[in-house]
Amino acid sequence: MLLKTFGWSFAITALGLAAAAVYGGWTAFGIVAILAVLEISLSFDNAVVNAGILKKMNAFWQKIFLTVGVLIAVFGMRLVFPVVIVAISAKIGPIDAVDLALNDKDKYQQLVTDAHPSIAAFGGMFLLMIFLDFIFEDRDIQWLRWIERPLAKLGKVDMLSVCIALIVLLITSMTFAVHAHQHGGGHADKAQTVLVSGIAGLITYMIVGGLSGYFEDRLEEEEEREHEAEEEAERTGKQKPAIVLAGQAAFFMFLYLEVLDASFSFDGVIGAFAITNDIVLMALGLGIGAMYVRSLTVYLVRQGTLDDYVYLEHGAHYAIGALAVILMVTIQYEINEVITGLVGVVLIAWSFWSSVRRNKALAEAEGKAPASDEKAEVSSGV
Repeated sequence: MLLKTFGWSFAITALGLAAAAVYGGWTAFGIVAILAVLEISLSFDNAVVNAGILKKMNAFWQKIFLTVGVLIAVFGMRLVFPVVIVAISAKIGPIDAVDLALNDKDKYQQLVTDAHPSIAAFGGMFLLMIFLDFIFEDRDIQWLRWIERPLAKLGKVDMLSVCIALIVLLITSMTFAVHAHQHGGGHADKAQTVLVSGIAGLITYMIVGGLSGYFEDRLEEEEEREHEAEEEAERTGKQKPAIVLAGQAAFFMFLYLEVLDASFSFDGVIGAFAITNDIVLMALGLGIGAMYVRSLTVYLVRQGTLDDYVYLEHGAHYAIGALAVILMVTIQYEINEVITGLVGVVLIAWSFWSSVRRNKALAEAEGKAPASDEKAEVSSGV
């Protein structure tokens, strides 16, 4: 199971490290290895959230996520995206941007750093909306109940997530964006840029998330109708109907996953410049990391880990909220990537520990009352 799920990741790791050694010797080999570890540590929460979505998709679309999705993640976000940033920010053609990335690495890094406020605003707003929609939803299982219960009640107010996100964006554009960090330690007024980019991130979330949610709801309705039709067919002896909506639903959920992955990868791409400004090494290292994140996502789905450790998804979404805030803050202040990665790891580890405690308490409760068929929800202790 482990080799089947992570086999391609192991193979890409070997090829990527070998290519790095050929390209730049042992120094390049070490840089690529560090970048891969950086990407995995920053994106572990991404894998947990992705698994919550991917488990609703069939085996075919899970395979698409691991193949076509990887091409989009590796070549799109880790190679093409940094070049596009430079092309847009410097107002030059894509070919000139590639030439700049390969032949004038310092200038290339400068342009990407100066474009960071718009990147952070777009990604921060997209991730913030994911967190807000999660935390305002009324759930049967709650982790930090003292926070989640009152917020679930507040979530009954229509469009509350959008209102809060816009308030956060407005405050950010009036504070951090006014003294946005630029290359060389200088600052510039990026209020308008941050405002426009943040609104673009919000619109992107509403369009992609809305479409995926719409088709998911349609799929659930269709499955209910099919279940009723199957029961009727069994009684009458007629042929069972087939679901035709799954393809559309899965496609938009796949699209949502790709945009989600793109938002998560912003900090990894920007953080990689703290280690190297060589676009080839960056693509190799972050690409290897992206492969492991995807393999880990599929592994969590196939092992049913999210069903066994029910607070993991909560921890990942709290990590998303923390990352959204960090992205906004980095518009003005530099924050070490180690801190960014540790925040997500700590929150997910905490949620995992809480899940283990919950499962142990449930097992003890069942042992003391074997005649009872009902499982009482056990507090996480926080």
